[in-house]
Amino acid sequence: MPEEKNAAVVADALVQQDAVQRSAAKMDIARKYAGEAAFFDVDNTLMKGASLFHVARKMYERKAFTLSQAAGFAWKQFKFVMRGENMEDVHSVRDSALTLAAGITVDDIKALGEEVYDEMIESRIWPGTKALAEQHLRVGRKVWLVTATPIEVATVISTRLGLTGALGTVGEVDEGVYTGKLVGDILHGPAKAIAVQLVADREGLDLDHCWAYSDSANDIPLLTMVGHPVVINPDAKLRRHARENNWPVYDFRSGRRAATLGLKAATVGGAVYGLWRGFSKFRGPRI
Repeated sequence: MPEEKNAAVVADALVQQDAVQRSAAKMDIARKYAGEAAFFDVDNTLMKGASLFHVARKMYERKAFTLSQAAGFAWKQFKFVMRGENMEDVHSVRDSALTLAAGITVDDIKALGEEVYDEMIESRIWPGTKALAEQHLRVGRKVWLVTATPIEVATVISTRLGLTGALGTVGEVDEGVYTGKLVGDILHGPAKAIAVQLVADREGLDLDHCWAYSDSANDIPLLTMVGHPVVINPDAKLRRHARENNWPVYDFRSGRRAATLGLKAATVGGAVYGLWRGFSKFRGPRI
């Protein structure tokens, strides 16, 4: 009947109009937050413990290194979870990993990253940190991981979580195989701040309107360069620094939020710390 056809046309027009309005609203939001982003550390910030430990565990399962080497990584993981990052351990793992990495292919590491994420990392991601990252994405901000972990593994984590991208340690590659050397240095401490500044320059970000999240005092250079620093699961030194500077603190280890009376509301924030210390992996059978 004519009346039914007219009603259908009107309903269709309303649906299309609503879609156009929604699209315009999304574009407005994207423009509003175009100069803003959130940068998350990984280890102990986005996930419990150090991601490299789980990579090493998977490599041990494939008989890529010895039990004594595995025990050394496990001990460093235990210390990291209990007391936070130690630079001596960071450099020790880096040097060992670089030596053992020579000969591993890039495709092997990418495949390993996918497997380790599914089996070990996904279940260790802090729901609170993930929620903060998702909130940034919902309002149109870009969200980057900034970590010392190899860029291939960091990219897997970023992609699986639907984030914008990842900044990580880059290993030298020759014809698809790691040489055992780094391109530059491990992405850690002050190096993170330099990397984020480069991203800000490239993306046209206003760092005064950006967020950064970390658990380690080693990331203070990164935290202080943004307008909204947020501390997650902090080590003792970073907790004191946050208290002195009125930075918000979230402690998901005990299920509580330890607010530090911050001026900056971290209601839409994130986290990501250097989920690692070292570089790629270990010599042994191909994955």
